[in-house]
Amino acid sequence: MVTLSAVQEALHRLYIEVPGAALRQEDRKKAAELVGLLAEIEPVVKGAKSDRPMHIVDAAAGKAYVGLLAAKFFLAGRRGRSRVTMIERDPARATVCREAARKIGMENVDFAVVNSDVAAPAAWPDAPDLVVALHACGPAFDTIADRALASRARHLLLVPCCTSETVPAATMATRQAEKIGLPRHAEVRRRFIQAMVDAERTLLLEAAGYETHVVPFVAPTQTPHNLLWRARRVSEPVRMAEAAQKLRRLRDI
Repeated sequence: MVTLSAVQEALHRLYIEVPGAALRQEDRKKAAELVGLLAEIEPVVKGAKSDRPMHIVDAAAGKAYVGLLAAKFFLAGRRGRSRVTMIERDPARATVCREAARKIGMENVDFAVVNSDVAAPAAWPDAPDLVVALHACGPAFDTIADRALASRARHLLLVPCCTSETVPAATMATRQAEKIGLPRHAEVRRRFIQAMVDAERTLLLEAAGYETHVVPFVAPTQTPHNLLWRARRVSEPVRMAEAAQKLRRLRDI
């Protein structure tokens, strides 16, 4: 298991590398979250055959903490040339990704930074081994999931962030709340809407053929957005049909 100190050291080398400078508070918080997410990535990589390369996509990458550290800690010993694709729409952050990838300097891993919105089909490679996203905010989670499914990714490790009114399932959940007479108290409604959003996201993945587990990847004291969707493509027809039926029932409540 990757330790917190190892993650902090890697972040410092890749993104700061100034003698005497320390990680900021937000970087230390991010490091703890990365430890939890890397613990989820490790069995996916180690469970794949070591005699072939892997392709990891870091979607809505930000500064590509996840993709670069996954490469550093888990891809070094693999045969062939593995690949990490980082999709980031902000040009400044994409530049940071490229510079950090240059610093990591791995001989058996190719790094590609795609300066694009995750919604663009052309930004996505075909059939990546793993798609990761840390704190995909609002509808970004759903967009990433849709594009990952379309690309026939083998594994998904997706962590959503805030649920806003722009999330399609949140609009549906609000209508359902009115339909069943749910009280308008903010905390009551928020939890109902979040549960409906989480349920739809889970059933969508399962209906698409992915065995899905929703698990905490860090403690809620670390971040309130601590749930991770762990999905593996199995394409089992009976389970897909059952999930699709449940999804229709959920939307028809």
